[in-house]
Amino acid sequence: MRDSLQALLGRTKEIRLPIATKLVLSFLVIVAFISTIYMVVGVQLISNRIVSEAQDKVRHDLNAARELYLSDLERINSAVRITAERFFLRESLLSGDLEQAYHELRRVRKQEGLDVLTLTDDKGNVILRTSYIDHIGDDQSGDELIKAVLEGHEPIASTILVSGDDLEQESPLLAKKAYFSFIDTPLAREREETEETAGMMLKAASPVFDDQNNLIGILYGGTLINRNFDIVDKVKETVYEEVQYEGKDIGTATIFQDDVRISTNVKNEDGSRALGTRVTEEVYNQVVNEGEPWIGRAYVVNDWYITAYEPIRDVANKIIGILYVGVLEEKYNDIQQGMILTFFAITIAGALVSLIVSYFIAQRILVPIFKLVDASKAVADGDLDAKVEISTNDELADLADSFNAMAQALKKRDEQLKEFTTQKIMASERLALIGQLSANVAHELNNPLTGIVTFSHLMLENTDCDDPKKKSLEKIVRQATRCRDIIRGLLDFSRQRKPDKVLSNINTVMDQCLSFVENQALFLNIEIIKDFQEDLPMIVIDPSQIERVIMNLIINAAEAMDGNGKLTLATRHCPTPYCIELQFTDTGQGISGENIEKIFDPFFTTKDVGHGTGLGLAISYGVVKAHKGIISVESEVGKGTTFTVKLPINAPDEVPENGRTIQNISN
Repeated sequence: MRDSLQALLGRTKEIRLPIATKLVLSFLVIVAFISTIYMVVGVQLISNRIVSEAQDKVRHDLNAARELYLSDLERINSAVRITAERFFLRESLLSGDLEQAYHELRRVRKQEGLDVLTLTDDKGNVILRTSYIDHIGDDQSGDELIKAVLEGHEPIASTILVSGDDLEQESPLLAKKAYFSFIDTPLAREREETEETAGMMLKAASPVFDDQNNLIGILYGGTLINRNFDIVDKVKETVYEEVQYEGKDIGTATIFQDDVRISTNVKNEDGSRALGTRVTEEVYNQVVNEGEPWIGRAYVVNDWYITAYEPIRDVANKIIGILYVGVLEEKYNDIQQGMILTFFAITIAGALVSLIVSYFIAQRILVPIFKLVDASKAVADGDLDAKVEISTNDELADLADSFNAMAQALKKRDEQLKEFTTQKIMASERLALIGQLSANVAHELNNPLTGIVTFSHLMLENTDCDDPKKKSLEKIVRQATRCRDIIRGLLDFSRQRKPDKVLSNINTVMDQCLSFVENQALFLNIEIIKDFQEDLPMIVIDPSQIERVIMNLIINAAEAMDGNGKLTLATRHCPTPYCIELQFTDTGQGISGENIEKIFDPFFTTKDVGHGTGLGLAISYGVVKAHKGIISVESEVGKGTTFTVKLPINAPDEVPENGRTIQNISN
């Protein structure tokens, strides 16, 4: 009783959530997460659909605006062409009496709403100007439309740019109407110019023929677009029906001359037309510089619109302006926000319903879970005999059976692990003892072997060539020297010391190693190629140990080629990782797949008996690893082998667990 009371008091001191609460909260989180995903995805899909519909709409609106624009141009073309074919004009030109022609052309100009209606002779010299009667005689043959009519004798119409001087000749009022002083506009491109004097005109020209179909003159006329709002207002009235949203026009249209608004119903904040403002640099680059339409979101003067832009081209197909339509983005943003609020409300309602349902579900699974928790704690405390008894005949019962099976498997695994660990510890102790014993034996054998080698050499030198004992002495010398090499290699392998590092030039170390071996007989028929990077940084290494690695790899390469082939030595700087890379590439016989995995193991060698101890690469591997580096090998049987050593310029604190890489290309 006392123990139960203390346990109860201990539990009350802890602040924790009941499992039922956690389950309810988990269900709630899942429902909220999924609902949020549905909300985000749904809103995104619908928003994209809304934007897509808006873009399709402005694309169709742009088509309508283009038709209205071209219809106005065609109207001007028809008026000029029909007038040029009338009898009175032909008679006036032939008789030289232009009085009647002046009055009739002036009537046509006013009737058709033209700003310009001018008559030239067959050379392009102006002989009658209805907009500026006293100003005649100027040569218009350089005008692109007049030039085309002079050459082709066919009517032609197009949008063209008219210079300020030419407008001044047609009418000073037109020159004044075309003039714009640029207004600073957010996101517009930078321009050195601050004003525009040229004008954009819808212009048509038509030839005048006599009875024999000879060209006797040219009639041209047009309407200046600058500060002429007929087209843009017609687009607004026809396409957008003057609809407003939150006090703003939902649809707008604009004609740009280059990047300047010369005709628009886009409004400034004060309600005036935004003439002289400019298009954004992003839109300008795509429409004017690249000649591609723009369909998408764009900033227009002081608000965001879903817009459509397309280039306006002159008679020479040069882009001289932009035609624009756009719908206010604010309306679509408000629709999107309303949808988000609706989805949010649905999500909250769904979460509340899920909370209630999940509470009742949690109560049903609470008791079996408590049993599983108690059994889990028992297993965690080391009681692997713990079992769970659940008879709900559902997934919890299956979970209990799995738990019981897991506990038994853990118990069996624990016993096996203990036995395996004991065996490994004993094996490690034996290996350590054998290693120490091998080092001691090698040390003890080294001195007597040195004596045997020395004295056998002396005996061999004092023996005559025809002495029958000479061959036996040579065998003794050869085998004793081999034993000494094995002992020395074993001592070197067992006594690898910590590197004594200094700042060194790796190219210098490589050159020194080459100088030791290049005059040996083994290297006489080997072509040595040096590919050293000249500007290598200094590296922190133990030169003597690295020299030993380099010597081992060079000699191994020479022996692999049987003293005949090509050996390429390369150094380079690797910025990532920050290291120096050494490469040793030979054209030898290569290494087979079954041997390449063992080449760094101690005492493994493929050389004939008496020609190697199998410790060279093992020692090299240890030296490179002590320098925090990596040694790797790639080999292809019959073609050669490449050893690569990577040494960090400043060694890191940790050594790679596996300091070698092996790649066998083919057998």
